[in-house]
Parts: sequence; structure tokens; C-alpha cells
Amino acid sequence: MSTLLISSPNIPTLGDLLERLGGIPAERVRYFPMPGTATEQDVIEIEARENRLCELVDGVLVEKPTGYRESLLAVAIAAALRTFVVSRRLGAVTGADGMMRLFAGLVRIPDVAYVSARRLPGGRIPTEPIPDLAPELVVEVLSESNTQREMDRKRSEYFKAGVQLIWFVDHRSRSAAVFTDPEKEPLALDQNGTLEGGTILPGFTLSLRSLFDELGA
Repeated sequence: MSTLLISSPNIPTLGDLLERLGGIPAERVRYFPMPGTATEQDVIEIEARENRLCELVDGVLVEKPTGYRESLLAVAIAAALRTFVVSRRLGAVTGADGMMRLFAGLVRIPDVAYVSARRLPGGRIPTEPIPDLAPELVVEVLSESNTQREMDRKRSEYFKAGVQLIWFVDHRSRSAAVFTDPEKEPLALDQNGTLEGGTILPGFTLSLRSLFDELGA
């Protein structure tokens, strides 16, 4: 029988739960199923029934924030990565509804992810809706309701799962943060900077100015 996360002595109130999740707005936390009892099947069913994406964190369904501008940038980044990856038969690139199980009970949905062929189970694209995958590269296009602590937690989880390169892209400041090591400060890029594949995707580059110019002036 599941134990409600919110009934834990360390999480006695809704406010404590929101703090544990990174200080996110309450409207992003699904009340049904009750926090602490949600499962991967709930993630799948809500997406099928309501066309809403939820990540599974500590038995809690956390709605993934979406927006038109964030979607545009995610698609542009995914398109550039896919062109590079597919032409070289390097692996697979997924978009903002690509669910993946980082650990038991933890489902994340990065806006863009690249996983090499050698990390794909048997070298093939998984058939299950939420596969066990640790991509080499993940991209998060920041939305207004993403908090710093929420993204810090995500970054830590990604690295623990085996991700090697993380890009946080912020269209509001027309900037990006590049993480290559959990213990090091990120490389901060302004709109004149360039995202690079590094050792994960040698030779890949994407100009931030050209990316943000898609949003207009």
C-alpha cells in the first residue's frame, strides 16, 4: 500500500511539498492521484486522456510547463541536432514529449534529448512509452514557472543518471548555460555565443543568435 508523501513527518504541509519539488507553483502539482501515490501509468494515462505532460517525482505528478516560444526554440534545437545526428547515424533525438525513466520512480521529460546508438537497448529505438534511458545530452528550454531550485535538482538528477552535457536555454534573457560536470560552474553564453557538441557530438555547433532570431526582434 502506498504511503502519501505529504503525510511524511518531513513533509507535513503542501508548502513543504512544493519546497521539496524546488519551490514550483502549486498549479503545476496534480492533486489526483494524491501526491505520493502517482505511478508511471498515471503519467501515460494523463497524456493520453488530457494531452498534458507530467513528470513523476517522488510519487507526485508535476505538470511540465509549456509555451509557444519555448516550443519553437525546442523544435529548432531538435531539428538542428537531428539533422546532424541522423546524417551520421549516431543515435536518436527526441522532443518535448519524450518521456524517460532516469531512476525507479523518476520520470523526466527534457525538451530535447540525444542518446547515442550504443545507449539504446540493443541498438534499437525502445517500444515502451517510458523507457529506461540515460541520454548523453539533454536540453531544457526554461519557462517562467521553472525555478532555479527546480532546475538545480533536475541538473543533479541528469548527471547522476549518466547525462554528460546539459544545455539550459533561456529565451527571456537570450542566453544559455552549458553544464559538463556536476561539480563545476556552467559556461554562460549570451546571444553571441554558440552551443557546441563537445566530446558528445564533435563538430556540432548552433549559433544562439540565429536560434533566438527565430523569435523575432
